[in-house]
Amino acid sequence: MKRVHAFGDDCLGDLDGVGVARAIAAGEFTALDAATAAFARIDKVEPAINAIVVDDRERALARAAANKFAPGTLRGVPSVIKNNTLFEGLPTMHGSAAVPDVPATVNEPFTDQLLASGMNIVGASTLPAFGLTATTEFVDREPTRNPWNTEYSAGASSGGSAALVAAGALPIAHANDGGGSIRIPAAACGLVGFKPSRGRVIASVEGEAAPIDIISNGIVSRSVRDTAHFLADSQKFSPAKKMPALGLVEGPSDRRLRIAALTQPLTGALLDRDTNDALYANIELLQSLGHKVDLVPVPVDRSYIRDFTEYWSLLAFSLEFMGKRLIDKGFDRAQLDQFTRSLSRNFVRNFWRTPFALRGLKRQTKKFRAVYENFDVVLSPTLAHTTPKIGYLDPAGDFDEIFDRLVRYVSFTPINNTAGTPAVSLPLAQSSDDLPIGLHYCTDLGQEQTLLELCFELEAAQPFARIQG
Repeated sequence: MKRVHAFGDDCLGDLDGVGVARAIAAGEFTALDAATAAFARIDKVEPAINAIVVDDRERALARAAANKFAPGTLRGVPSVIKNNTLFEGLPTMHGSAAVPDVPATVNEPFTDQLLASGMNIVGASTLPAFGLTATTEFVDREPTRNPWNTEYSAGASSGGSAALVAAGALPIAHANDGGGSIRIPAAACGLVGFKPSRGRVIASVEGEAAPIDIISNGIVSRSVRDTAHFLADSQKFSPAKKMPALGLVEGPSDRRLRIAALTQPLTGALLDRDTNDALYANIELLQSLGHKVDLVPVPVDRSYIRDFTEYWSLLAFSLEFMGKRLIDKGFDRAQLDQFTRSLSRNFVRNFWRTPFALRGLKRQTKKFRAVYENFDVVLSPTLAHTTPKIGYLDPAGDFDEIFDRLVRYVSFTPINNTAGTPAVSLPLAQSSDDLPIGLHYCTDLGQEQTLLELCFELEAAQPFARIQG
């Protein structure tokens, strides 16, 4: 076991993003000091965690020296952008050798919304090939490792962002989520991982082109207030249409909630002991705070697994055979990894089911959202078992075995992507191996305020653990 972190007595200390921004605004240190400290921290942990794809040091330091940032509440805070999102001047390689190393000439629309918070992008973070799996491992390079224990996975697909924030290299980092890709690495690395509602933030380029937009952008952070400030800034820049307004949420509400707790994964498998204990301890905490918690069965049919798998496979097929149009004209499908190819072949074998799968996913959305007629929030573990070691979900391994493991591991998060509902993973437990365990909360479309207020209350009642020593 090797625990890695960069927390120290430099200007960043153990501050969250809001703390860094306020210190810069107060003149305690400059944005250049913050960026310089961030690069020193990255240099310290990067050899062990492998979380950076592209280092944008020269431009980031120049921006900090000139203090050229949008006037958001995270102004001057060093961060990274996940390397599947266009940022002018950086190559967007999607974690795959099939995508050429060519710098983007423009930002995509969401990138400008991200930058409206005032963040200073210091580089791009790792993701597995096209974000199609739940561990940031590769067939052609070293994996991104979990700073709590480098023998373990950092989760995915926003694994690089999560590893950097958990290790203290950065206060916050961009992440996005198409099946749990913000929440899974947040759970693995002990962070707040909040997936907004579909339509709350500007749609991704890939999501807009898909039959069902399952992708939502956000951040991973070490504090609830960082996430709340990012969401508030995003709404100032581009308010969500046809959705309740969301301003800055700054703390808990007096309102007591009706909470539905899911104690069994959709697969029908049992939770492992550590995850089960964490869930029931969290139920007790919620009840002690005055919330009403009822145990309920999973509010979707098991056929959801098959339907989501078909849709997932369709996305891989689209990448393989339309990558030149969807990703980059220099896309070389001969360089695709084994996992993406196998997932694409699964679509070819079952392509005739696609219309039924799409209808099934929409039907399951109605069934899932119906739970909010009687409950305000749904609680579950973020993942069905504790964080696996590197290699357990190896993308070069036997596809059928790895895919079965993946489905059993990631059985709570995808429904929020197809339904479009907001969800968050909070680091409220630790395993017997002293690794983080995430607890997962979701609510109905557009109800981010309810979720954030609950997050603030839980953070105060049970402060989040941070890597020590």
